[in-house]
Amino acid sequence: MKTLDHKKPSKTQELTYELKVEQVMRKNVTTLKPDSTMKDVRRILRNNKISGIPVVADDRLVGIVTIEDFIICLLEGGEIDGKVENRMTKNVVTVYSDEPIVQVVGKFEKSGYGRFPVVDRDNKKLVGIITKGDIIEGLLKKLEIDYQKEEIHTYRASHIFEDVISDNSTLILKYRIKGGEFKKAGEQTSKLRKSLLRLGFLPETIRRVAIATFEAEMNIVIFTPEGELVAKIQPDKIMVNAIDSGPGIPDVKKAMRQGYSTAPDWVRELGFGAGMGLPNIKNYSDEMTLESKVNEGTNLNFVIYTKKK
Repeated sequence: MKTLDHKKPSKTQELTYELKVEQVMRKNVTTLKPDSTMKDVRRILRNNKISGIPVVADDRLVGIVTIEDFIICLLEGGEIDGKVENRMTKNVVTVYSDEPIVQVVGKFEKSGYGRFPVVDRDNKKLVGIITKGDIIEGLLKKLEIDYQKEEIHTYRASHIFEDVISDNSTLILKYRIKGGEFKKAGEQTSKLRKSLLRLGFLPETIRRVAIATFEAEMNIVIFTPEGELVAKIQPDKIMVNAIDSGPGIPDVKKAMRQGYSTAPDWVRELGFGAGMGLPNIKNYSDEMTLESKVNEGTNLNFVIYTKKK
């Protein structure tokens, strides 16, 4: 299927796929214990100019108390010396430190929350807190660093295709992916992105390849036991083939709908499987084909042209 009017991702969009929560979150978090009082809440909110405080016991998150909880306490005539555990929210929505920022941005949009406590995926201990402001600040810092690197690589690119004499040259890069390794999700895409940067491709082209490849990699991590990404690079185009030995897609047409996902609840709880994968690949590529057989696997191909056809 061809997508003539593909999206043009910004550098900021690309970075939301590349950056992890742990790279932008605040690690020095002010916390309270369950037996702390609402008087402690008032003091910390006022002194630190924050609007929410995680509540922990043995380094594990057990709740969160906000300025709204404090106001409600006052309006209801609650005891200012009352314990935090009686006023805090116990079912706290959290994010993992190794989640891609793009997943968290979606959670902010859907929930309307101003902050998310960050926990370690393995031991579930509180390791930080993240706000929209932290994301913006982290993106700005990374933009500055990457801009400097892109300027350097503009002059240091190897121009491999200009040095090779042939009628048709193709550079093939292969990346193996193991299903279920959420901590490593996006690593292979990052390797491909760095290779394209060193080859001297335009930033916009690299962004489109990176976003589409990230989505393909995530699908393999979420739904299959293993798979492989194969990038075939030519002077005028970049072709990516994502192959897996997973359960296959029963209804490809449905899978192409934005927001549709067959990810199980436990995967969604991990912060993945939002149903944006295949639609994003289609939007950011010039051509896309998808073949899938139930119980056999999926073969996804997409092409991004480096020059206008």
